[in-house]
Amino acid sequence: MRAVDLIIKKRDGGELSKEEINFFIEGFTHGEIPDYQASAWAMAVLMKGMSGRETFDLTQAMVESGEVIDLSAVVPFAVDKHSTGGVGDKTSLVVLPIVAATGLPIGKMSGKGLSFTGGTLDKMESIPGYRINLTREEFISQLKNIGIVLTGQSVELAPADGKLYALRDVTGTVSSIPLIAASVMSKKIASGADAIVLDVKVGVGAFMRNVQEGTQLAEAMVDIGKRASKRVVALIANMNQPLGNAVGNAIEVQEAIETLHGEGPSDFLEHCIVVAGHMITLAEKTSNLEDGKKLAARSLRDGSALSKFQLLVEAQGGDVRVVNDVSLLPSASLKEVIPAPESGYITLIDARQIGMTAMWLGAGRAMKEDPVDHAVGIVIHHKVGDAVEKGDALFTVFASDKKNLDEARRRGLAAHKFALTPVDRLPLFYATIVG
Repeated sequence: MRAVDLIIKKRDGGELSKEEINFFIEGFTHGEIPDYQASAWAMAVLMKGMSGRETFDLTQAMVESGEVIDLSAVVPFAVDKHSTGGVGDKTSLVVLPIVAATGLPIGKMSGKGLSFTGGTLDKMESIPGYRINLTREEFISQLKNIGIVLTGQSVELAPADGKLYALRDVTGTVSSIPLIAASVMSKKIASGADAIVLDVKVGVGAFMRNVQEGTQLAEAMVDIGKRASKRVVALIANMNQPLGNAVGNAIEVQEAIETLHGEGPSDFLEHCIVVAGHMITLAEKTSNLEDGKKLAARSLRDGSALSKFQLLVEAQGGDVRVVNDVSLLPSASLKEVIPAPESGYITLIDARQIGMTAMWLGAGRAMKEDPVDHAVGIVIHHKVGDAVEKGDALFTVFASDKKNLDEARRRGLAAHKFALTPVDRLPLFYATIVG
Protein backbone atom coordinates (compact mmCIF):
# COMPACT_ATOMS: atom_id res chain seq x y z
CA MET A 1 0.00 0.00 0.00
CA ARG A 2 1.36 3.45 -0.94
CA ALA A 3 0.29 6.86 0.32
CA VAL A 4 0.28 8.35 -3.18
CA ASP A 5 -2.23 5.74 -4.36
CA LEU A 6 -4.61 6.69 -1.55
CA ILE A 7 -4.25 10.38 -2.41
CA ILE A 8 -5.09 9.66 -6.04
CA LYS A 9 -8.00 7.44 -5.07
CA LYS A 10 -9.56 10.14 -2.90
CA ARG A 11 -8.72 12.86 -5.45
CA ASP A 12 -10.74 10.91 -8.02
CA GLY A 13 -13.72 10.54 -5.69
CA GLY A 14 -13.02 7.01 -4.49
CA GLU A 15 -14.03 5.68 -1.07
CA LEU A 16 -11.14 4.65 1.15
CA SER A 17 -11.37 1.40 3.09
CA LYS A 18 -10.84 1.15 6.84
CA GLU A 19 -7.49 -0.51 6.22
CA GLU A 20 -6.39 2.27 3.88
CA ILE A 21 -7.38 4.99 6.35
CA ASN A 22 -5.61 3.19 9.19
CA PHE A 23 -2.49 2.82 7.04
CA PHE A 24 -2.46 6.52 6.16
CA ILE A 25 -3.11 7.86 9.69
CA GLU A 26 -0.66 5.46 11.34
CA GLY A 27 2.04 6.26 8.79
CA PHE A 28 1.50 10.01 9.14
CA THR A 29 1.49 9.86 12.96
CA HIS A 30 4.82 7.99 13.04
CA GLY A 31 6.48 10.19 10.43
CA GLU A 32 6.53 7.57 7.70
CA ILE A 33 4.18 9.62 5.50
CA PRO A 34 5.57 13.15 4.98
CA ASP A 35 3.68 16.38 5.54
CA TYR A 36 3.41 17.14 1.83
CA GLN A 37 1.52 13.91 1.18
CA ALA A 38 -0.74 14.42 4.19
CA SER A 39 -1.47 17.96 2.93
CA ALA A 40 -2.39 16.62 -0.52
CA TRP A 41 -4.61 13.98 1.09
CA ALA A 42 -6.37 16.58 3.27
CA MET A 43 -7.02 18.75 0.19
CA ALA A 44 -8.46 15.73 -1.63
CA VAL A 45 -10.78 15.11 1.34
CA LEU A 46 -11.82 18.78 1.32
CA MET A 47 -12.65 18.65 -2.39
CA LYS A 48 -14.28 15.20 -2.59
CA GLY A 49 -15.64 14.69 0.93
CA MET A 50 -16.00 11.44 2.85
CA SER A 51 -18.84 9.03 3.44
CA GLY A 52 -20.19 8.55 6.95
CA ARG A 53 -18.35 5.26 7.21
CA GLU A 54 -15.06 6.82 6.07
CA THR A 55 -15.43 9.69 8.53
CA PHE A 56 -16.06 7.25 11.39
CA ASP A 57 -13.07 5.12 10.41
CA LEU A 58 -10.92 8.26 10.28
CA THR A 59 -12.16 9.21 13.76
CA GLN A 60 -11.35 5.76 15.14
CA ALA A 61 -7.89 5.82 13.56
CA MET A 62 -7.22 9.14 15.29
CA VAL A 63 -8.53 7.78 18.62
CA GLU A 64 -6.23 4.77 18.35
CA SER A 65 -3.20 6.94 17.55
CA GLY A 66 -2.80 7.83 21.24
CA GLU A 67 -4.02 7.15 24.74
CA VAL A 68 -7.64 6.40 25.56
CA ILE A 69 -9.00 7.25 29.01
CA ASP A 70 -11.30 4.70 30.67
CA LEU A 71 -13.46 6.41 33.30
CA SER A 72 -15.73 3.43 33.98
CA ALA A 73 -13.97 2.66 37.28
CA VAL A 74 -14.43 6.27 38.46
CA VAL A 75 -17.86 7.30 37.20
CA PRO A 76 -20.78 5.10 36.15
CA PHE A 77 -21.57 7.29 33.15
CA ALA A 78 -19.33 10.00 31.69
CA VAL A 79 -21.07 12.97 30.08
CA ASP A 80 -19.21 15.75 28.25
CA LYS A 81 -19.83 18.82 26.10
CA HIS A 82 -18.06 20.57 23.26
CA SER A 83 -18.49 23.99 21.73
CA THR A 84 -17.20 24.75 18.25
CA GLY A 85 -16.15 28.18 19.48
CA GLY A 86 -17.82 31.53 19.79
CA VAL A 87 -17.56 35.07 21.09
CA GLY A 88 -18.43 35.44 24.77
CA ASP A 89 -18.83 31.67 25.11
CA LYS A 90 -18.05 31.00 28.76
CA THR A 91 -20.67 28.24 28.88
CA SER A 92 -18.48 25.52 30.42
CA LEU A 93 -17.86 27.66 33.51
CA VAL A 94 -21.57 27.50 34.34
CA VAL A 95 -22.74 24.27 32.71
CA LEU A 96 -20.17 22.02 34.37
CA PRO A 97 -21.06 23.09 37.94
CA ILE A 98 -24.79 22.83 37.14
CA VAL A 99 -24.43 19.27 35.83
CA ALA A 100 -22.09 18.20 38.64
CA ALA A 101 -24.50 19.61 41.22
CA THR A 102 -27.21 17.24 39.97
CA GLY A 103 -25.04 14.26 40.88
CA LEU A 104 -23.46 13.66 37.46
CA PRO A 105 -19.64 13.74 37.69
CA ILE A 106 -18.09 15.65 34.81
CA GLY A 107 -14.46 16.01 33.88
CA LYS A 108 -13.61 18.23 30.94
CA MET A 109 -10.36 18.85 29.11
CA SER A 110 -10.49 22.21 27.36
CA GLY A 111 -8.19 24.34 25.26
CA LYS A 112 -6.84 27.84 24.93
CA GLY A 113 -8.22 30.43 22.55
CA LEU A 114 -6.98 31.36 19.09
CA SER A 115 -8.07 34.30 16.94
CA PHE A 116 -11.42 35.93 17.79
CA THR A 117 -12.87 33.03 19.82
CA GLY A 118 -11.89 32.83 23.47
CA GLY A 119 -10.50 29.76 25.21
CA THR A 120 -11.98 28.25 28.37
CA LEU A 121 -8.54 27.73 29.91
CA ASP A 122 -7.57 31.37 29.37
CA LYS A 123 -10.69 32.40 31.25
CA MET A 124 -10.04 30.04 34.16
CA GLU A 125 -6.43 31.22 34.40
CA SER A 126 -7.86 34.65 35.24
CA ILE A 127 -8.53 33.20 38.68
CA PRO A 128 -5.30 33.67 40.68
CA GLY A 129 -3.58 30.34 41.28
CA TYR A 130 -5.92 28.18 39.20
CA ARG A 131 -4.06 25.19 37.71
CA ILE A 132 -4.89 24.01 34.20
CA ASN A 133 -2.17 21.35 33.97
CA LEU A 134 -3.48 18.48 36.10
CA THR A 135 -1.84 15.12 35.59
CA ARG A 136 -3.88 12.10 34.51
CA GLU A 137 -3.81 10.81 38.09
CA GLU A 138 -4.94 14.18 39.48
CA PHE A 139 -7.72 14.35 36.89
CA ILE A 140 -9.12 10.95 37.84
CA SER A 141 -8.70 11.50 41.61
CA GLN A 142 -10.47 14.89 41.53
CA LEU A 143 -13.29 13.54 39.37
CA LYS A 144 -13.81 10.71 41.85
CA ASN A 145 -13.60 12.93 44.96
CA ILE A 146 -15.59 16.05 44.04
CA GLY A 147 -17.21 15.13 40.71
CA ILE A 148 -15.92 18.06 38.65
CA VAL A 149 -12.71 18.83 36.75
CA LEU A 150 -11.86 21.56 34.23
CA THR A 151 -8.30 21.36 32.99
CA GLY A 152 -6.07 21.22 29.94
CA GLN A 153 -5.26 18.08 28.02
CA SER A 154 -3.01 16.06 30.32
CA VAL A 155 -2.50 12.98 28.17
CA GLU A 156 -1.71 12.48 24.51
CA LEU A 157 -5.23 12.17 23.17
CA ALA A 158 -5.52 11.61 19.41
CA PRO A 159 -2.00 12.86 18.48
CA ALA A 160 -2.79 12.19 14.83
CA ASP A 161 -5.40 14.94 15.05
CA GLY A 162 -2.89 17.42 16.46
CA LYS A 163 -0.45 16.73 13.63
CA LEU A 164 -3.13 16.88 10.96
CA TYR A 165 -4.71 20.05 12.35
CA ALA A 166 -1.36 21.85 12.23
CA LEU A 167 -1.20 21.05 8.52
CA ARG A 168 -4.82 21.97 7.85
CA ASP A 169 -4.26 25.36 9.44
CA VAL A 170 -1.60 26.28 6.86
CA THR A 171 -2.94 24.47 3.78
CA GLY A 172 -6.45 25.90 3.48
CA THR A 173 -8.21 22.71 4.57
CA VAL A 174 -9.57 23.74 7.98
CA SER A 175 -13.12 23.99 6.62
CA SER A 176 -13.43 20.32 5.60
CA ILE A 177 -16.54 18.95 7.37
CA PRO A 178 -15.25 15.34 7.68
CA LEU A 179 -11.90 16.54 9.05
CA ILE A 180 -13.53 18.89 11.58
CA ALA A 181 -15.99 16.20 12.70
CA ALA A 182 -13.25 13.59 13.10
CA SER A 183 -11.06 16.09 14.96
CA VAL A 184 -13.73 16.97 17.52
CA MET A 185 -15.14 13.50 18.05
CA SER A 186 -11.78 11.70 18.23
CA LYS A 187 -10.79 13.71 21.30
CA LYS A 188 -14.20 13.28 22.96
CA ILE A 189 -14.20 9.52 22.40
CA ALA A 190 -10.57 9.20 23.54
CA SER A 191 -11.32 11.17 26.72
CA GLY A 192 -13.84 8.55 27.84
CA ALA A 193 -17.17 10.27 27.17
CA ASP A 194 -20.29 8.08 27.06
CA ALA A 195 -22.57 10.97 26.07
CA ILE A 196 -21.75 14.26 24.39
CA VAL A 197 -23.68 17.50 23.86
CA LEU A 198 -22.29 19.41 20.88
CA ASP A 199 -22.83 23.17 20.90
CA VAL A 200 -22.37 24.05 17.23
CA LYS A 201 -22.17 27.81 16.75
CA VAL A 202 -23.16 29.39 13.43
CA GLY A 203 -23.05 32.98 12.22
CA VAL A 204 -20.58 35.81 11.70
CA GLY A 205 -18.88 35.07 15.04
CA ALA A 206 -18.37 31.37 14.36
CA PHE A 207 -16.23 29.20 12.09
CA MET A 208 -19.44 27.81 10.57
CA ARG A 209 -20.92 30.89 8.91
CA ASN A 210 -24.51 29.70 8.33
CA VAL A 211 -27.09 27.18 9.51
CA GLN A 212 -26.54 24.91 6.50
CA GLU A 213 -22.81 24.51 7.22
CA GLY A 214 -23.45 24.07 10.94
CA THR A 215 -26.09 21.43 10.30
CA GLN A 216 -23.77 19.47 8.01
CA LEU A 217 -21.08 19.46 10.70
CA ALA A 218 -23.55 18.58 13.45
CA GLU A 219 -25.01 15.70 11.47
CA ALA A 220 -21.52 14.34 10.72
CA MET A 221 -20.54 14.43 14.40
CA VAL A 222 -23.82 12.90 15.56
CA ASP A 223 -23.37 10.12 13.00
CA ILE A 224 -19.88 9.40 14.34
CA GLY A 225 -21.31 9.22 17.85
CA LYS A 226 -23.99 6.75 16.81
CA ARG A 227 -21.45 4.52 15.08
CA ALA A 228 -19.29 4.65 18.22
CA SER A 229 -22.28 3.71 20.43
CA LYS A 230 -22.26 7.10 22.15
CA ARG A 231 -25.31 9.18 23.02
CA VAL A 232 -24.99 12.48 21.17
CA VAL A 233 -27.11 15.60 20.76
CA ALA A 234 -26.04 18.59 18.65
CA LEU A 235 -27.47 22.08 19.11
CA ILE A 236 -27.25 24.61 16.26
CA ALA A 237 -26.71 27.86 18.15
CA ASN A 238 -26.73 31.49 17.02
CA MET A 239 -23.41 33.33 17.02
CA ASN A 240 -24.35 36.47 15.10
CA GLN A 241 -24.03 38.47 18.32
CA PRO A 242 -21.91 37.73 21.42
CA LEU A 243 -23.28 35.22 23.92
CA GLY A 244 -23.99 37.10 27.13
CA ASN A 245 -22.42 40.54 27.49
CA ALA A 246 -18.77 40.09 28.43
CA VAL A 247 -16.02 39.27 25.90
CA GLY A 248 -12.59 38.83 27.43
CA ASN A 249 -11.19 36.61 30.15
CA ALA A 250 -11.58 37.94 33.71
CA ILE A 251 -14.75 39.81 32.74
CA GLU A 252 -16.22 36.58 31.34
CA VAL A 253 -15.33 34.74 34.55
CA GLN A 254 -17.08 37.54 36.44
CA GLU A 255 -20.18 37.12 34.27
CA ALA A 256 -20.13 33.35 34.79
CA ILE A 257 -19.89 33.79 38.57
CA GLU A 258 -22.74 36.31 38.48
CA THR A 259 -24.79 33.76 36.53
CA LEU A 260 -24.06 31.10 39.16
CA HIS A 261 -25.30 33.63 41.71
CA GLY A 262 -28.50 33.94 39.62
CA GLU A 263 -27.69 37.38 38.23
CA GLY A 264 -26.26 36.78 34.74
CA PRO A 265 -27.55 37.92 31.33
CA SER A 266 -30.81 36.23 30.36
CA ASP A 267 -29.58 34.90 26.99
CA PHE A 268 -26.48 33.34 28.51
CA LEU A 269 -28.45 31.86 31.40
CA GLU A 270 -30.99 30.27 29.04
CA HIS A 271 -28.22 28.90 26.82
CA CYS A 272 -26.54 27.25 29.81
CA ILE A 273 -29.82 25.76 31.08
CA VAL A 274 -30.57 24.23 27.66
CA VAL A 275 -27.08 22.71 27.27
CA ALA A 276 -27.08 21.40 30.85
CA GLY A 277 -30.62 20.07 30.42
CA HIS A 278 -29.56 18.03 27.40
CA MET A 279 -26.55 16.64 29.28
CA ILE A 280 -28.72 15.64 32.23
CA THR A 281 -31.25 13.99 29.93
CA LEU A 282 -28.61 12.12 27.90
CA ALA A 283 -27.30 10.66 31.15
CA GLU A 284 -30.88 9.58 31.96
CA LYS A 285 -30.98 11.59 35.16
CA THR A 286 -34.36 12.74 33.83
CA SER A 287 -36.64 11.18 31.23
CA ASN A 288 -37.11 14.29 29.07
CA LEU A 289 -35.50 17.63 28.27
CA GLU A 290 -38.02 19.80 30.12
CA ASP A 291 -37.36 17.93 33.36
CA GLY A 292 -33.64 18.13 32.66
CA LYS A 293 -33.85 21.90 32.31
CA LYS A 294 -35.90 22.15 35.50
CA LEU A 295 -33.30 20.15 37.40
CA ALA A 296 -30.55 22.36 35.96
CA ALA A 297 -32.40 25.53 36.99
CA ARG A 298 -32.96 24.14 40.48
CA SER A 299 -29.22 23.64 41.02
CA LEU A 300 -28.75 27.35 40.30
CA ARG A 301 -31.59 28.46 42.56
CA ASP A 302 -30.52 26.37 45.56
CA GLY A 303 -26.86 27.40 45.30
CA SER A 304 -25.53 23.88 44.73
CA ALA A 305 -24.05 24.80 41.33
CA LEU A 306 -22.23 27.74 42.89
CA SER A 307 -20.88 25.45 45.61
CA LYS A 308 -19.59 23.03 42.95
CA PHE A 309 -17.79 25.86 41.18
CA GLN A 310 -16.21 26.86 44.47
CA LEU A 311 -15.05 23.27 45.03
CA LEU A 312 -13.60 23.22 41.51
CA VAL A 313 -11.62 26.43 42.02
CA GLU A 314 -10.34 25.30 45.41
CA ALA A 315 -9.37 21.81 44.20
CA GLN A 316 -7.28 23.27 41.36
CA GLY A 317 -5.46 25.79 43.53
CA GLY A 318 -7.45 28.91 42.67
CA ASP A 319 -8.34 31.74 45.04
CA VAL A 320 -11.85 30.72 46.15
CA ARG A 321 -12.52 34.23 47.44
CA VAL A 322 -13.28 35.32 43.86
CA VAL A 323 -16.52 33.30 43.99
CA ASN A 324 -17.97 35.89 46.35
CA ASP A 325 -15.71 38.83 45.52
CA VAL A 326 -15.08 39.28 41.79
CA SER A 327 -13.01 42.41 42.49
CA LEU A 328 -10.14 39.99 43.21
CA LEU A 329 -10.02 39.08 39.50
CA PRO A 330 -7.51 40.94 37.29
CA SER A 331 -8.74 44.45 36.45
CA ALA A 332 -7.76 46.73 33.57
CA SER A 333 -6.05 50.05 34.21
CA LEU A 334 -8.36 51.88 31.81
CA LYS A 335 -12.14 51.69 31.53
CA GLU A 336 -14.43 53.74 29.31
CA VAL A 337 -18.17 53.58 28.73
CA ILE A 338 -18.95 54.30 25.06
CA PRO A 339 -22.30 56.04 24.38
CA ALA A 340 -24.66 55.23 21.53
CA PRO A 341 -23.96 57.65 18.65
CA GLU A 342 -27.63 57.76 17.60
CA SER A 343 -31.12 56.72 18.64
CA GLY A 344 -32.85 53.71 17.14
CA TYR A 345 -33.13 49.95 17.22
CA ILE A 346 -30.00 47.83 17.19
CA THR A 347 -29.99 45.69 14.03
CA LEU A 348 -26.50 44.24 14.30
CA ILE A 349 -23.83 43.57 16.92
CA ASP A 350 -21.19 41.87 14.78
CA ALA A 351 -19.87 39.07 16.98
CA ARG A 352 -16.73 38.58 14.91
CA GLN A 353 -15.84 42.26 15.12
CA ILE A 354 -16.47 42.32 18.87
CA GLY A 355 -14.26 39.23 19.22
CA MET A 356 -11.56 40.82 17.08
CA THR A 357 -11.81 43.97 19.20
CA ALA A 358 -11.19 41.95 22.36
CA MET A 359 -8.25 40.23 20.64
CA TRP A 360 -6.85 43.61 19.62
CA LEU A 361 -6.99 44.69 23.26
CA GLY A 362 -4.93 41.63 24.21
CA ALA A 363 -7.63 39.22 25.37
CA GLY A 364 -6.92 36.73 22.55
CA ARG A 365 -4.14 35.38 20.37
CA ALA A 366 -3.20 35.81 16.74
CA MET A 367 -0.57 33.06 17.18
CA LYS A 368 -0.60 30.14 19.64
CA GLU A 369 2.47 31.44 21.48
CA ASP A 370 1.09 34.97 22.01
CA PRO A 371 0.58 36.08 25.64
CA VAL A 372 -2.90 36.97 26.90
CA ASP A 373 -3.94 39.95 29.03
CA HIS A 374 -6.60 38.51 31.32
CA ALA A 375 -7.88 41.92 32.44
CA VAL A 376 -8.90 43.49 29.12
CA GLY A 377 -12.01 43.07 27.02
CA ILE A 378 -15.34 44.56 26.07
CA VAL A 379 -18.80 44.39 27.62
CA ILE A 380 -21.79 45.07 25.38
CA HIS A 381 -24.86 46.49 27.09
CA HIS A 382 -27.59 45.64 24.58
CA LYS A 383 -28.83 42.94 22.21
CA VAL A 384 -30.14 43.00 18.65
CA GLY A 385 -33.71 44.32 18.80
CA ASP A 386 -33.11 46.65 21.75
CA ALA A 387 -34.14 50.29 21.47
CA VAL A 388 -31.51 52.82 22.53
CA GLU A 389 -31.38 56.59 22.84
CA LYS A 390 -28.44 58.65 21.70
CA GLY A 391 -26.02 58.88 24.61
CA ASP A 392 -27.11 55.64 26.29
CA ALA A 393 -24.29 53.34 27.37
CA LEU A 394 -23.63 51.11 24.34
CA PHE A 395 -20.55 49.16 25.46
CA THR A 396 -17.64 49.41 27.90
CA VAL A 397 -14.00 48.95 27.00
CA PHE A 398 -11.43 47.59 29.46
CA ALA A 399 -7.92 48.37 28.19
CA SER A 400 -4.28 48.47 29.24
CA ASP A 401 -3.29 51.58 27.31
CA LYS A 402 -4.90 54.61 25.68
CA LYS A 403 -4.00 53.69 22.10
CA ASN A 404 -5.70 50.30 22.36
CA LEU A 405 -8.73 51.86 24.05
CA ASP A 406 -9.15 54.38 21.22
CA GLU A 407 -8.94 51.64 18.58
CA ALA A 408 -11.37 49.43 20.53
CA ARG A 409 -13.85 52.32 20.71
CA ARG A 410 -13.70 52.71 16.92
CA ARG A 411 -14.04 48.98 16.26
CA GLY A 412 -16.83 48.54 18.77
CA LEU A 413 -18.87 51.36 17.26
CA ALA A 414 -18.38 49.92 13.77
CA ALA A 415 -19.73 46.57 15.01
CA HIS A 416 -23.07 48.16 16.00
CA LYS A 417 -25.72 49.08 13.42
CA PHE A 418 -29.01 50.93 13.97
CA ALA A 419 -32.39 51.40 12.29
CA LEU A 420 -35.37 53.64 12.92
CA THR A 421 -37.89 50.79 12.84
CA PRO A 422 -38.11 47.78 15.20
CA VAL A 423 -36.30 44.55 14.29
CA ASP A 424 -36.78 41.00 15.52
CA ARG A 425 -34.61 39.62 18.28
CA LEU A 426 -32.23 36.82 17.35
CA PRO A 427 -33.04 33.24 18.35
CA LEU A 428 -30.67 31.40 20.70
CA PHE A 429 -30.93 28.11 18.82
CA TYR A 430 -31.93 27.14 15.31
CA ALA A 431 -32.23 23.36 15.59
CA THR A 432 -31.50 20.25 17.64
CA ILE A 433 -30.08 17.10 16.04
CA VAL A 434 -30.43 13.90 18.03
CA GLY A 435 -28.41 10.75 17.48
